[in-house]
Amino acid sequence: MTRISPEQMRSMLKLYFIAGSTNCFKDPVKVLEEAIRGGITIFQYREKGEGCLEKIEKLELGKKLQRLCQGNGIPFIVNDDIELALELDADGVHIGQEDEDTAQVRRKIGNKILGVSVHNLEEAEKAKLAGADYFGVGPIFPTATKKDTRAVQGTVFLEQLKNFGVPIVGIGGINADNSGAVMAAGADGVSVITAISQAEDVKEAAVRLKEKVLRR
Repeated sequence: MTRISPEQMRSMLKLYFIAGSTNCFKDPVKVLEEAIRGGITIFQYREKGEGCLEKIEKLELGKKLQRLCQGNGIPFIVNDDIELALELDADGVHIGQEDEDTAQVRRKIGNKILGVSVHNLEEAEKAKLAGADYFGVGPIFPTATKKDTRAVQGTVFLEQLKNFGVPIVGIGGINADNSGAVMAAGADGVSVITAISQAEDVKEAAVRLKEKVLRR
């Protein structure tokens, strides 16, 4: 397996859906199935928060979601849990600044996709040198999904990073109404959780987001 190219990565990042059992009002497998039908381009399994699954239950849900992604040609990324990602042979992992060192993670996962959350140019430079395939930048707008999130950044940092040479996905409070501003600022795609996972019509929510993103 060779490292993914920046061009391939940018294409994958268009509509990045993140979810776990705590983010969904119904069966997360059904939610992901509908989101795929709506046009998501990459999926991240993020099993966190109060009441989240652990150990074997977390693994089993991961297997179900991964099978669904594999059957539909959707890259399957695991949030934070490097051991789980390796056990599932996921397509990649996404880590934050409070997680394991980026260079160490790159050594562990080989050429799998590596996403890193960055909040300033120093973190971005370090992640780039350590082998990040894409940056997660945010929170762009206020969000209630992550309780330990940093201060809202707006789109300014996206603009600073657009010529940095690393694909970028915006995250945090993004929906169909404000996604255009994220793309206009230089993001290659948008990442959402509740805008899809808790939508009344999951497929339609994904369709609307995809349309807005592709207009840019």
